[in-house]
Amino acid sequence: MSGDLKQLQQKLQLAFQNKQLLKQAFTHASYVNEHRFSQHEDNERLEFLGDAVLELTVSEHLYRIFPDRPEGELTKLRAAIVCEPSLVKFAENLEFGKYVLLGKGEELTGGRTRPALLADVFESFVGALYLDQGLEAVTTFLHSQIFSQIMLDGKLQTTDYKTELQELTQHHNMGVLEYRIVEERGPAHEREFVSEVFMEGQGLGRGTGRSKKEAEQQAAAVALERLKQSEQKPL
Repeated sequence: MSGDLKQLQQKLQLAFQNKQLLKQAFTHASYVNEHRFSQHEDNERLEFLGDAVLELTVSEHLYRIFPDRPEGELTKLRAAIVCEPSLVKFAENLEFGKYVLLGKGEELTGGRTRPALLADVFESFVGALYLDQGLEAVTTFLHSQIFSQIMLDGKLQTTDYKTELQELTQHHNMGVLEYRIVEERGPAHEREFVSEVFMEGQGLGRGTGRSKKEAEQQAAAVALERLKQSEQKPL
């Protein structure tokens, strides 16, 4: 694994001073549970820290590049960047999944590609980088690896699926939308919500997320795809 992490650092043009921090960022709790007598630490505390660091750095970035946007718009833009689907995309683009230390059970059940796990690893990496090299290093990393992906011609490339679905159904007078949380699963630190969107009582799409809002966004995305495939006609 250490060789892999050396490769990752070269790819990202980073050099961690504390290699143990970097390793911890990619150590899942399932691995620690299977190696109880080792000195491994899982990445959950780093994930907690990385989440806060991301909120701050993304907020500052948006504040600077959109000087005329009101607080409400900036909040929506930030939410679109730090939501699970975006973090998963960032982690996938950087191939973070292949560096994670997993327990055998988690490995066998496809944990390496599980969205929630990938989003957590990305946050953990940010937390580790912050502890190792400070906020400036995190900002540099995000600018080179992340912000360049979501900015095009001065516009933020984000999608609010709920708003898009609402506009589509209203435009075609399809009916009233309703979102329901139909299931909650997983332990407290990895809670997953399942949301379903209904139109006039008929289910249109189902999605999952680490928060109710993320689950609703994913449900709306599924519903949008379904409506578009049916040529935007009521089902």
